Amino acid sequence: MEKSWMMENRMSREYELGVEAFIQFGFRHAKDSSTIRCPCLKCGNRLPQDESTVRYHLYANGIDQSYKIWFWHGKSFTSETSCNRQAYMNEETVDDDLFHVINMVQNVRDQFSEVPNTFDNMFDDAKKPLFPGCKRFTKLSALIRLYNLKVRFGWSNASFSELLATISELLPENNKMSISMYEAKKTLTALGLSYQKIDACPNDCCLYSKDLANISRCPKCNISRWKTSKNSNEEIKGVAAKQLWYFPIVPRFLRMFKNSEYAKHLCWHANDKKVDGVLRHPADTPSWRLVDHLWPDFGFEPRNLRLGLSTDGINPYGDLSTKYSCWPVIATIYNLPPWLCMRRKYLMLTMLISGPKQPGYDISVYLAPLIDDLKLMWEEGVQCFDAHRNERFTLRAVLLWTINDFPAYGNLCGCSVKGYKACPICGEETSSIRLPHGKKNAYMGHRKYLPRHHPYRRQKKAFDGNHEHGTPPLPLSGETIYNRLKDKTFPCGKRSTRRLNEDISNDYWKRISAFYELTYWKKLHVRHCLDVMHIEKNVLMNIIGTLLDIPGKSKDGLSVRLDLVEMNIRPELAPASDRSRTYIPAACYTLSREEKVSICRTLSDLKAP
Repeated sequence: MEKSWMMENRMSREYELGVEAFIQFGFRHAKDSSTIRCPCLKCGNRLPQDESTVRYHLYANGIDQSYKIWFWHGKSFTSETSCNRQAYMNEETVDDDLFHVINMVQNVRDQFSEVPNTFDNMFDDAKKPLFPGCKRFTKLSALIRLYNLKVRFGWSNASFSELLATISELLPENNKMSISMYEAKKTLTALGLSYQKIDACPNDCCLYSKDLANISRCPKCNISRWKTSKNSNEEIKGVAAKQLWYFPIVPRFLRMFKNSEYAKHLCWHANDKKVDGVLRHPADTPSWRLVDHLWPDFGFEPRNLRLGLSTDGINPYGDLSTKYSCWPVIATIYNLPPWLCMRRKYLMLTMLISGPKQPGYDISVYLAPLIDDLKLMWEEGVQCFDAHRNERFTLRAVLLWTINDFPAYGNLCGCSVKGYKACPICGEETSSIRLPHGKKNAYMGHRKYLPRHHPYRRQKKAFDGNHEHGTPPLPLSGETIYNRLKDKTFPCGKRSTRRLNEDISNDYWKRISAFYELTYWKKLHVRHCLDVMHIEKNVLMNIIGTLLDIPGKSKDGLSVRLDLVEMNIRPELAPASDRSRTYIPAACYTLSREEKVSICRTLSDLKAP
């Protein structure tokens, strides 16, 4: 029987055909037609299994490539074969936990084909006992167990190095335990998934990938790709001035489905979700049902992934300094149950945009590799093995929305979020005025969103002195925005192309979002969301600061009262002055000292466990 398929990637079509041919061959020559000995790495031709189990083991564990003559599956038996097989049976085997890790390594072997010695060393460590005479742990299995504890309980690298050194001293002589975090990482490096470092223009004009991978200067601003020495101002060839770290999402999705527990959780929304009209999970939202309605072939497969994306600037060197800002982009998988999808282990860091300056509206340049993977996952899909159902299927994914604070919202959607037209939904119909004393823009006209005959519409004195007869503006749909922007030319980068079109400086749309490259994006009703944390925190702080009249936190000051005078409303709140001072009259929400103390005590009781 042909055995070349044994050397193929387990994700390939050749391996799939080889597995099916082997199963048919084995059961055709088996004495007991219901089972054959499983030739996977874990069973080692020792355990009889049925057809479905053998098929699953060959995909999950891989076939024993050292088994050349299949005398247990119809081949002739020879004395040489018997000796070889007995030697194989007497080999020390690795424990069950380690087999799972080795199987994961097999799945990413092709990604590290340029460093084959890494895998050779790893398999040596998998067979090497932790110390002479140890039957339970090998060097690799012990490190995996300890490193798992480090990650679960957040040990620092220094403490982990001290622990390894102490354990090495406690074990017998000639033990193989690593004595530092550095040595442990060298041993475990082959278990990780790959990442890509992509050079970027320091002015955020482009990424040096695809057609631009081999050039040394930016084709738009002509700045050098390489870092400049501080002393001599000479270019350091091979050292990029700015880089993007991209962590491909497709291999990580495939790996999740290779774990039967994770694969089961990823179908929670279809199998275990409670349907009672209560919003508990993104699966209960109209956006989820819209995807099922517009693309029924996608919604028919419950294992297809629904994703959310979040990004914001962080300063890794301090909490309050703004001298450096790097932007992580994190993907959330909404197929998981609500008590898991926000866990740290299921939040995927997809890319890290390095600083020192924030990308701003040019963040679309950095999102290009992620958009390419999302397009692949939507249009074609990838072949995936489901360990829970023991079957292969085509995995696809859709990005439902992004969730950010308001500045990052504007960067991702390409709309200005400050000025007179700062609302990406209302657009040109945004109601706003400039406060001359407060030096801020105020967004008015909120009563137009009330029902037509609501009593607040007729009240003049309590609001801006006018009746409200207006109607709410129609929200701009994704197709409307795309059709308006698709033929425009927008600048990119921070320097040379900023003034490409003079009319753009007056337009509140600064870029066309990179997400419109996804064919489904313009059909989604909700594309960008504001995160609850910033809204709740900022609103509550402003309300509490105003009620308690906290200096520097209150929004009710002299400039606000002067603006009321300028707008000719609320005359009872106008500042009053005598010969010596100017004072602000008390408003209806002004609290006495006793009331302020009562609020502080209530907040303290709520904060207490």
